[in-house]
Amino acid sequence: MEFTITTPLTEYDLEQLHIGDSVFINGVIYTARDAAHKRLVVLIEEDKDLPFDLQGQIIYYVGPAPAKPGQVIGSAGPTTSGRMDVYSPALMDKGLKGMIGKGNRSQAVIEAMKSYKCVYFGATGGVGALLARAIKKVRIIAYEDLGPEAIYQLWVKNFPVIVVNDIYGNDLYKEGVKKYQKIGML
Repeated sequence: MEFTITTPLTEYDLEQLHIGDSVFINGVIYTARDAAHKRLVVLIEEDKDLPFDLQGQIIYYVGPAPAKPGQVIGSAGPTTSGRMDVYSPALMDKGLKGMIGKGNRSQAVIEAMKSYKCVYFGATGGVGALLARAIKKVRIIAYEDLGPEAIYQLWVKNFPVIVVNDIYGNDLYKEGVKKYQKIGML
């Protein structure tokens, strides 16, 4: 199916989404990669305030390229999500409802997504320049010293993703392999 959702995400939004669904995201999403995730988790462990409210939000695993003249952002393709697995459950516990990246997630993160009702979206790797077209406004909100890995607030319009892991524990990568094994393609 195809859905258009607007952040912040609600429980109702998440209940509608299933693996393989095409989704267009509107509203605000945030960026964070390894170093930023580590800093966020340290703040959580120290019971300190985070630089933004995670409730209902989506984090995009991206380190965008610098913007060229006339652009709001440079190429903004996803990075491998597995590197964030160690940090993701702590962020879900604080209200994170969506993550965008590429590649599969660990079973522990999939179980946390079920528990905390969080969805993992896949963005197509290699098309960062095209994905950047859906980003309409950008602002650094934390950790500017990390350069492209700082936390950015992005305003997006029809940002295209696919549901890879839903709140029901389903995994598109595993189901896809099973499907193709049945028809003798693998």
